[in-house]
Amino acid sequence: MRIGIDVMGGDNAPLEIIKGAALVLENIDTNIKIVLFGDNTQIKTICKENSIDSSQFDIVHTTEIIEMHEHPAKAFQGKPDSSITKGFEYLAHEKIDAFASVGNTGAMLVGAMMVIKPLEGVIRPCLATVLPKTDGKDAILLDVGINPDCKPEVLLQYGILGSIYASEVYGIKNPKVGLLNIGSEEGKGNQLARSTYDLMKDTKAFNFIGNIEGSDLFRSDVADVVVTDGFTGNIVLKQSESIYRLTKKRNIDDEYFNRFNFELYGGTPVLGINRTVVIGHGVSKAMAIKNMILHTIDIEKAKMGRKIAERLKENK
Repeated sequence: MRIGIDVMGGDNAPLEIIKGAALVLENIDTNIKIVLFGDNTQIKTICKENSIDSSQFDIVHTTEIIEMHEHPAKAFQGKPDSSITKGFEYLAHEKIDAFASVGNTGAMLVGAMMVIKPLEGVIRPCLATVLPKTDGKDAILLDVGINPDCKPEVLLQYGILGSIYASEVYGIKNPKVGLLNIGSEEGKGNQLARSTYDLMKDTKAFNFIGNIEGSDLFRSDVADVVVTDGFTGNIVLKQSESIYRLTKKRNIDDEYFNRFNFELYGGTPVLGINRTVVIGHGVSKAMAIKNMILHTIDIEKAKMGRKIAERLKENK
């Protein structure tokens, strides 16, 4: 297995990316190779200065960087030798099995949609993230940002994607899928929520438990998968991340609230595309990079793309 990592993207690149990649080497099998995409000279200099053996990595030299402020599509097309563009080129040609970055999110999504492309039958790919539950386990929230406007058919499919992700990567048997709404009763919510509920209540594609409210998100006895549109999901994600920052600012050290630290999860996968692509937080440092790479490996081992394609065929 070959895991590609964008070394040049993110606020703390390339130093923290390389340090995080080095930490991973202690936790992976010898049959897994980390492939670094970035400036060869900088990579080898940083490795030498930090007593990291650069020969442990495969390095793909690139000469351009897609900066965080750049227009995603224009930069992706205009910088063919950037670490992100080159990473997707290698992924498309199966020179690597998965690709992860904490760089320009828009450019990563351009690569996922335009180069790797959605699986046959997938209406809209999505981003999935983790919600810490009070029993120590995790729930899955999707979408958290790709599609701010969704149709009911898209949200129905998110239930399938999220259910597969929860079962195959997190080991949750027959995951309970809930639709995020302003009330738990049938008939609640806006037109999108009501129409989606009508589709989900009769589905056999996943274990639908009905509407759930915002107050249910972190409860251990409710949903394992929470489905919503990317607009609402992104707000929930940012609010969840703020919980950890608030506790640290108030000098609160709590085992549960510490699990809201994004560095523990590292990155979120793009679900519904032909290959494994994971996107991390732009401010990530070494620990977050390490966990992003480990999560990328878990997703690739689970063969998410193949299993999603199989499930979609079963539910045509």
